[in-house]
Amino acid sequence: MKKYIKIVVCFFIMILVISCNDTTKKENNSGIVKEQLSISAKDILGNPNYLAMSYGGYRHADHGIEPAIDQLKEDMIILAAMGIKIVRTYKVHLPEATNLLKAISELKQEDPNFEMYVMLGAWIDCKNAWTDMEPDHEQESEANANQMLVAAHLANKYPDIVKVIAVGNEAMVRWAATYYVQPAVILKWVNHLQDLKKEGKLPKDLWITSSDDFSSWGGGDASYHTEDLEKLVNAVDYISMHTYPYHNTHYNPEFWGVPENQTNLSDIEKIDAAMVRAVDFAKVQYDSVSKYVASLGVKKPIHIGETGWATVSDGHYGPTGSKATDEYKKDLYHRLVRDWTNTAGISCFYFEAFDEPWKGGDNVANSEKHFGLITVDGKAKYALWDAVDNGVFEGLTRNGNTITKTYNGDKEALMKDVKAPPSTKEITDRNQ
Repeated sequence: MKKYIKIVVCFFIMILVISCNDTTKKENNSGIVKEQLSISAKDILGNPNYLAMSYGGYRHADHGIEPAIDQLKEDMIILAAMGIKIVRTYKVHLPEATNLLKAISELKQEDPNFEMYVMLGAWIDCKNAWTDMEPDHEQESEANANQMLVAAHLANKYPDIVKVIAVGNEAMVRWAATYYVQPAVILKWVNHLQDLKKEGKLPKDLWITSSDDFSSWGGGDASYHTEDLEKLVNAVDYISMHTYPYHNTHYNPEFWGVPENQTNLSDIEKIDAAMVRAVDFAKVQYDSVSKYVASLGVKKPIHIGETGWATVSDGHYGPTGSKATDEYKKDLYHRLVRDWTNTAGISCFYFEAFDEPWKGGDNVANSEKHFGLITVDGKAKYALWDAVDNGVFEGLTRNGNTITKTYNGDKEALMKDVKAPPSTKEITDRNQ
């Protein structure tokens, strides 16, 4: 597998080098590209006029089927219509990220007013990750070096588009048991990229971060508070933290249960109150990272690299579990999170734009497949019904389908799938 990854990456490097021709130079001499080159991550992050979104364009259960450039363009046009101006990707050893940058570049050539930027992810693994061997969390995968090489190359080739490189995704949090690494590995590569900037080998305004769970950034268990983490906090340009109240409706459900003084409320009132508590939970995790960073005497921007809410689950979060999962709750969470982060000057890479059926194994009802605001076949979930009504998606398609509403726009049918959270007492009794 490692050998395959190396071959694939080297192939893409060759293609990228060959494609860096006079056309790119001509593009860089145009006024519109110069203007967008001058826009940096510092201008984008925390600016509510530059809404952020996590993005994956995979449309099939088979992850080996790559989205075509025309499909990537289709998605970017949909997101631009929604007001999204920066998207986050996760890895560069598969063609999607490279093709996405090409797609955005072509869209800009076709329409000088088109604007989309990228937070480019470089995947980081430990030694023996995703193999039959025991993961060695003290050593890193040999494939990491190729991730850095390609990420740096793409940042140089598309400086008007790539504004951030994220070293790893949830790569330090210990519950990522199949692949996590120690902070020293992330620190090594962050320092490497920062050195390239100092040497003039990367754009000086490119921001470097790592995108990880709030606990990995010092907001949780004190065992994460290591010397290497402190060095990493100092080394990054900003902190990209993840917070998931959705998952915590099962793993840490104290906030989720209906308190005794609300048991007489209607189901909708119980749900509405629970979603406010969910956002408050996210705020507590954000504040916990802020406090840790402040305790180090460091001042760094802190943005949200991921948070979201799924709409289908037959597991921990479904009707027989925490009852957290449906489109009504997703709409509330999306609106409340956007209101909070936009007001507070926090960028939120909401997870995610489109459902991705390759995630979460073979179970079609696994929640990981259903975090999108839009389904694979182009149906806008309840959070976007108003956008459909307002003509935001007029003339746009996904996979050949016009953007229509889920449930055929029948809210009454949708609400039949909406369940109130269990009471605090029920949760307590269940956990005893």
